[in-house]
Amino acid sequence: MTRRKSLFTLLSVLSAVALPMLAGCPSSTSTDGGNPAGTTGGTTGSASAPTSGKKLTIAWAEWDPAKQMETLVKDFTTETGIAVEVQQIPWSDFETKINTAWSAQDSAYDLIIGDSQWLGKAATAGHYVDLAEWAKTNIPIADIAPAALKNYGEYPAGSGTLYAVPCMSDGIAFAYRKDLFEDEKNKTDFKAKYNRDLAPPKTWAEFKDIAEFFTKADGSLYGAALFFSKEYDGATMGFDQVLWAYGGDLSKDGKAQGVINSPEAVQALEFYSSLKKFCPPGSETYYYNETNRDFMAGKVAMAENWVAFFPDLVSDKNKFKDQTGFFVVPEGPKGRFVSLGGQGISLSSYSKNQEEAKQFIAWFSKEETQKKWASMGGLTANTKVAATDEFKNARPYNAVFGETVTYLKDFYNNPRFTELLTPMQNNLNEVFAGSKQPKEALDAIATEHQKVLDEMAKQ
Repeated sequence: MTRRKSLFTLLSVLSAVALPMLAGCPSSTSTDGGNPAGTTGGTTGSASAPTSGKKLTIAWAEWDPAKQMETLVKDFTTETGIAVEVQQIPWSDFETKINTAWSAQDSAYDLIIGDSQWLGKAATAGHYVDLAEWAKTNIPIADIAPAALKNYGEYPAGSGTLYAVPCMSDGIAFAYRKDLFEDEKNKTDFKAKYNRDLAPPKTWAEFKDIAEFFTKADGSLYGAALFFSKEYDGATMGFDQVLWAYGGDLSKDGKAQGVINSPEAVQALEFYSSLKKFCPPGSETYYYNETNRDFMAGKVAMAENWVAFFPDLVSDKNKFKDQTGFFVVPEGPKGRFVSLGGQGISLSSYSKNQEEAKQFIAWFSKEETQKKWASMGGLTANTKVAATDEFKNARPYNAVFGETVTYLKDFYNNPRFTELLTPMQNNLNEVFAGSKQPKEALDAIATEHQKVLDEMAKQ
């Protein structure tokens, strides 16, 4: 998940709404052993009736957008005769599998729809092809939001390179139970206790009050389901947007010491960890799967998730789908910020089918393809498509995501990303599990981050 806070025009806002997600991110079966191209144990989809004898393999995480891509690529095969296989890898194994392929300079993957935070490493290590010159005459650059191109494809910032074309962008938002919020008794009781109307929260302080209100002593209902997990980037993505909202930051001018463990950062972590008592027991393990699960089970009044995981909440899988609403991440004392996620599609430097892979990227980027992608649930970066009423009204959460994009901000996006994420995840999760105090955890993060930043400064 990644990107910096930017104010866009309405078209740009809606267009940059592609992920992820990081983030931020579901689960499938992994590819076989250490072989990224293994076909056993993996969920794959391949377009039928190829006539050219050529075949492309796309690596992506296992989630609904990848399944939608499986369907979409059949049109490409029909038009070109080039078969396309979408290999889906569980989010928990995704980065490991791709790193294994990179280390071996494996040609198994032609195209990688990788997490946005990997871009720095992939670009500097030569794993991705720079598409900048090719894109000028093969991609409708003018129709893609500049922010999306910058945030999902360019590294380093301002360099003019293009190591990915936007595929699926994402950001965090919240689902809530409209029936609970609109219940007359709840409205009366809430106003009597908090002296204001019960409504989706605009601030984190309001969020805490609402979470407290809906948490029942008998465990029949909890106020919220939030990201606290040590899995991948869960705890970090949940906390970062509160950190920024309280005026804290990860680093400044190459310094983590005194920044990530500043008084503002400590206050932010104390606040975020205080919300855990309004979440179901065991929520220190919660990430996207668990928050959706508890919401659909009727266990929580509000649930945090990446927008890309909201389709389940408006499907028949959710018995509360008609009572489900959505709202933007709340504002803090120093503003509103949202952790960014998402993926661009990149050409592997080790692909033996680079011309065909470029042909696919060009096809995927066309306006008519993006219209179909959006109709299937894809969050497009094409401004013409995203500006249409058809797109805005296609999903109950599209309008919320359109607003969300104006507040997106990035975690570190550099070649040492994993080394920065790991201590953040481990220490934050210890706070949420109750084994470490906020200041202690942030001091430990500052020490580890400073080591990495100092080493990078010497390179």
